[in-house]
Amino acid sequence: MALLPVADALARIVAGVKPLRLELVPLKAGFGRVLAKSIVATRDQPPFNASAMDGYAVRFADVEKLPAQLRIVGTAAAGHAFKGAVKARSAVRILTGAPVPRGADTVVIQENTDRVGDVLQIVATTAKGKNIRRRGLDFERGDELIAAGTRLNSRDIGLAAAGNATRAAVRKVPHLVLFTTGDELVLPGEKPRADQIVSSNSSALETMAVGWGARVTNMGIVRDTLKATEAAIRKGLGADILVTTGGASVGDHDFVQQALKNCGVKIDFWKIALRPGKPLMFGRKGKTRVIGLPGNPVSALVCSRIFLKPLIDALQGIPADETYPLARLGVDLGENDNRQDYIRATLEVHRDGSRTALPYATQDSSMQRTLRNSHCLIVRAPFAPAMKAGEMVEILPLDF
Repeated sequence: MALLPVADALARIVAGVKPLRLELVPLKAGFGRVLAKSIVATRDQPPFNASAMDGYAVRFADVEKLPAQLRIVGTAAAGHAFKGAVKARSAVRILTGAPVPRGADTVVIQENTDRVGDVLQIVATTAKGKNIRRRGLDFERGDELIAAGTRLNSRDIGLAAAGNATRAAVRKVPHLVLFTTGDELVLPGEKPRADQIVSSNSSALETMAVGWGARVTNMGIVRDTLKATEAAIRKGLGADILVTTGGASVGDHDFVQQALKNCGVKIDFWKIALRPGKPLMFGRKGKTRVIGLPGNPVSALVCSRIFLKPLIDALQGIPADETYPLARLGVDLGENDNRQDYIRATLEVHRDGSRTALPYATQDSSMQRTLRNSHCLIVRAPFAPAMKAGEMVEILPLDF
């Protein structure tokens, strides 16, 4: 059976995905959620011409030429506007954030003045309009502050609040069900037998998916029997995404593919032209999309970044963007075979901002410490020719 190209596999996984329904939540509860509708300012910011400094609000015509002597007629503070107007040869004491009084068009900082009682002497020239934040300088009523498809962070929340937003229309959180198969596995903290290892996939995959915006039900480890695997699958069907790890190959104890078929899941593909992660499986039943990840930890995590993240993004209405930045290759690489390669590498960042990618010599898919210490994956297309150090390569930054 011919191996499916990575791009084709990804296209099939996200084909027909529609963003989940929206729900209105209090603005602060929108933190980490994805906007379904843009947030629009309902007022100008600042809502009036405001002083940017402590000083005196004046008419520029009165201070254009020095010496200039003015009479102080009042005070304006933040939240306490001066009610009158600045007339010829007068000034208003003004503090940062206060509305600039009518008639004034300039603020002279207090360091450039001498004051004796209500008499103000201007001792340095000031440009017209200086030290005034104009109404709407930051944004104006009707401006789009945060676009739909944005995952809200603290800066977004602050900006939305400044625009007088109290609620956010966000996408429903995708529900992902996860389980790992394997009699050779025990959970962290349990005592493994001599022929067992500690499971790491479910812990890493759960936190990755949560970081990408999903709500995760982690069913833990499922034993290597067809009955147990079918039972776990039936519990997971109905979620937006069902993720399995391990048991997707054709060994005597690999039951996932058969169990999925027995549960009515239509298998779309199995095996893709990818390293690491060739035995990746995808299928569907109803609204549930099923991704069967390889059991090797590095393969599972790399495949999740390539395929699972775009699926979670699509369900949340996040625009697809899989453009890869470039870096210089730090060593020679031989020609590639028929599989798209994702090579673990560190990055050296130089003073001029350029980057050099240094691949690890050993790329075994069981080596998690190598993945943890990597900054990126060098992406090489199938049948890519040999490359010399210094040539440019595409990289996928590791963001999980």
